[in-house]
Amino acid sequence: MHIAVRVKPGSARAAVGGVHGDALVVAVNAPPVDGRATEAARRALAAALGVPRSTVSLRSGATSRDKIFTVDDPPADLAARVAALRGDGGTS
Repeated sequence: MHIAVRVKPGSARAAVGGVHGDALVVAVNAPPVDGRATEAARRALAAALGVPRSTVSLRSGATSRDKIFTVDDPPADLAARVAALRGDGGTS
């Protein structure tokens, strides 16, 4: 499963939730330097979705705030988990 993400690096609080366009918002404390924000976003996304970090990987957007992450071997209810984080009540 692919998940569009908008990363907000350097945020005061790390949080996953809400939308920016069609993307799930992931705010991280890490700065956008040397891939630190991307890695922090990957870890935060995995934690928020309740999946192992090793199953979440970056598909595209290494140097952009707009990224696509892939979740390998997703649980059956992953779409519902993403929808809940987006705040859109069960649709993704």
